[in-house]
Amino acid sequence: MPSTRDIRRRIKSVKNTRQITKAMELVAASKMKKAQQAALAGRPYAQLLADMLAAVSSRVDESLHPFLAAREVKTRGILLLTTDKGLCGPLNGNLFRIVSEIKTPAKFVAVGRKGTQYLARTKRALLADFSVSDRTPFSEVRPVVEFMVKQFLEGEIDTIEVVYPRFRNTLVQEPTVRPVLPLANLKEFMAHLHTEAGVTPRTDDREMLFEPDPHQVLEALLPFYVNRHIHQLVLSARASEHSARMVAMKTAKDNATKLLDELTLQYNKARQAGITNEILEISASQLAQAV
Repeated sequence: MPSTRDIRRRIKSVKNTRQITKAMELVAASKMKKAQQAALAGRPYAQLLADMLAAVSSRVDESLHPFLAAREVKTRGILLLTTDKGLCGPLNGNLFRIVSEIKTPAKFVAVGRKGTQYLARTKRALLADFSVSDRTPFSEVRPVVEFMVKQFLEGEIDTIEVVYPRFRNTLVQEPTVRPVLPLANLKEFMAHLHTEAGVTPRTDDREMLFEPDPHQVLEALLPFYVNRHIHQLVLSARASEHSARMVAMKTAKDNATKLLDELTLQYNKARQAGITNEILEISASQLAQAV
């Protein structure tokens, strides 16, 4: 049985750990609330933009635009969205499991230090890595999208896909592979977006006039849509990160509290046993002197 001194040291260590995890939980909860609000606030705008794109695309030949034309997939382009720091449960591990299952030729772009380290460790083709702050402004995401679109147009990659933790709620972050380009079947893609978001597609039978013409509107709208869509996915990934970290730190704090109760009980038993032994020794000594 460990001595009372050893138990006191463990109790002190566990108390320090609980204090740290509690502080990290509070910080993550504060960041999580802001990240969730940003992710949810952008959804209606993204859906409206998708509706506009669907309306204008029905007026033009989709095969004329490189973003819409189907092509033979020789090399997949994958954007991996991970965290810069750990202590967020199985969030990154679930994403790495998806990447490990990719057996076709692929080239990667990483956002987040953990993803960069994993791709380097597994010797996968890494085109570039980027860093995005917790605030996740559009100005920091745009260079990532522009780099991938440039690689796509130059033929270095034949698809743009995003592997990210999709935010469902505070307790559920679903590892997801989201295809972005090419939009070979735009109507099916828009239907999938509406179904996933739980939104009923708007039907509008009115005749619309696009100025200067539908082709130029589509030419301007598609790059903006790709930028906005990937930015929305990064916001969702950031909300998932802070939610997972808050849950992980709360679990660690609760485990530390439970361990602290067990150590306190063990310390009290050891202390009581020590007092009992001292009383017995004193009684035995007095009895020997009396005899």
